[in-house]
This record gives sequence, structure tokens and C-alpha cells, in this order.
Amino acid sequence: MSQATKRKHVVKEVLGEHMVPSDQQQIVRVLRTPGNNLHEVETAQGQRFLVSMPSKYRKNIWIKRGDFLIVDPIEEGEKVKAEISFVLCKDHVRSLQKDGHWPEAFSEVAEKPNNRNRQTQPELPAEPQSSGEESSSEDDSDLFVNTNRRQYHESEEESEEEEAT
Repeated sequence: MSQATKRKHVVKEVLGEHMVPSDQQQIVRVLRTPGNNLHEVETAQGQRFLVSMPSKYRKNIWIKRGDFLIVDPIEEGEKVKAEISFVLCKDHVRSLQKDGHWPEAFSEVAEKPNNRNRQTQPELPAEPQSSGEESSSEDDSDLFVNTNRRQYHESEEESEEEEAT
């Protein structure tokens, strides 16, 4: 099977199928990714351990901090205590919450939107376009504001002092 065909089947399986965890499986939240296809996770009870990613998901499915997984326990594992069985997307989380299979400890985490790192773009005042000579090259209010950079605002007093010297 080619790599593209394998990727197509793995992505279709993850996005299409709604899975309910069995008695041995548990739902966990990803805390961090130390590397080597290992992820540090936390259970609903607060227990932290490492889980391994099976080879079928490697280079096909990306897992980031805050994602939810269904894992199968590994009995012989000392540090790595489970293996990822299924990656849950938002639709899977909603269906598990409706069915009553979602842990109560994760319910407030799953409902929070991920806006903690996002900043809203400031609204720029709409100014009428004037013709030719009246528009100055120093008026940059109509330019795009990059929200990924810190915004610095000069006061008019500082600019007047610079012009006077």
C-alpha cells in the first residue's frame, strides 16, 4: 500500500468513525509532547503518564497539547503505560458528552474555547477616502494590523518633540 493510500485510510478512520471507550480504555488529555512519538497525558483522576503513538498514526495524524485521546493500557510498561487507540476531534467529544461517556473532570476543559492565546484585531476607524493631496503618507490607519506582533502606539507629544529637535 502506498503512503498516500495509507494516509487516506487513516485520516478517514479518525475523522469518520465515532468510538466509545471500552472498559479497559480511558479518555485522556495531552499535556505535552516530549518526543520520540511519546505524549504526556493526564487522566480525569489527575494521574499523569506517557503514552506511545502507534506506527499507523505517525506522520499521518498530528496531536497537540490539549487534544483528547482514547488509550489502551500496557501492562508491562513502567514509564509508558498506554498506547493511543483513537484521536478524538471536537465532533467526537460532543457525541461522547451527549451519550454520557465523557468524564466530568474534562467537561469544563472541553467546553472552553481556545482563545487564551488569541487576541482580537482592533477595529480601525473607517475614514472617508479623500482625493490626492489631502491624504498624507504618514497616515497608516488603513494598513493591515498584524495580531501576531506586539502593538506599539506613539503619542503625539513624543512625535512633536522629535520634530522640534
